[in-house]
Amino acid sequence: MKMAAVTLQRSVVSQTGKHTASVIFLHGSGDTGPGLLRWVCDVLGQNLAFENIRMIYPTAPARPYTPMRGAQSHVWFDRHKISQDCPEHLESIDSMCNRLSAIVQDEIQAGIPKHRMIIGGFSMGGAMALNLVYRYHQDVAGVFALSSFLNTDSVVYQAVESVAQRPLPELFQCHGTADELVFHSWGKETNSLLKKAGLNTQFHSIPDLNHQLCQQELELLRSWILKKLPL
Repeated sequence: MKMAAVTLQRSVVSQTGKHTASVIFLHGSGDTGPGLLRWVCDVLGQNLAFENIRMIYPTAPARPYTPMRGAQSHVWFDRHKISQDCPEHLESIDSMCNRLSAIVQDEIQAGIPKHRMIIGGFSMGGAMALNLVYRYHQDVAGVFALSSFLNTDSVVYQAVESVAQRPLPELFQCHGTADELVFHSWGKETNSLLKKAGLNTQFHSIPDLNHQLCQQELELLRSWILKKLPL
């Protein structure tokens, strides 16, 4: 994949000890890397910090966003609408996969092999991570998607099915049962279809949670990250 010349802005929480692994955490639509970092800190009362793992929070560049009638927004890709039942905007998804791959390459140059990386995100960031990992970086340690979904005809399902004979990174998902923007059923169906396509998956339903982060899921995520990226 050709690497983009323009570097995405990013916020970084450095590890407290030797850097031996990295996590790339992608924000939801309309947010930024610093905004997601502040949100995580507000929910946990501290950074999502680790002894050996660098946390990276990139910011999507502003672009016209169709669900906002073409207004500029920090989004990873465009959508025709927020729905399972519409075509994916593949041109913008593929362009951003290209740009985010430059961050993966930066970590490789810093001495971190891909099997010591995790990529994930919240809402749109989770969908972006699913595309980035299962279509282009199938040798990372894992992928997570919080309050996220894929379109019913997503090319990600095809990508997973095409390599079903070899292990792919495990998927970790959490989703609030009271989500009024990205319905819990959308996240559950995404997980079920990816599992059917051959993925090893986890899905955690968070009772009464709307479209937001909570301490319970971040603690579950922390434990899963430590399991995938041990010291």
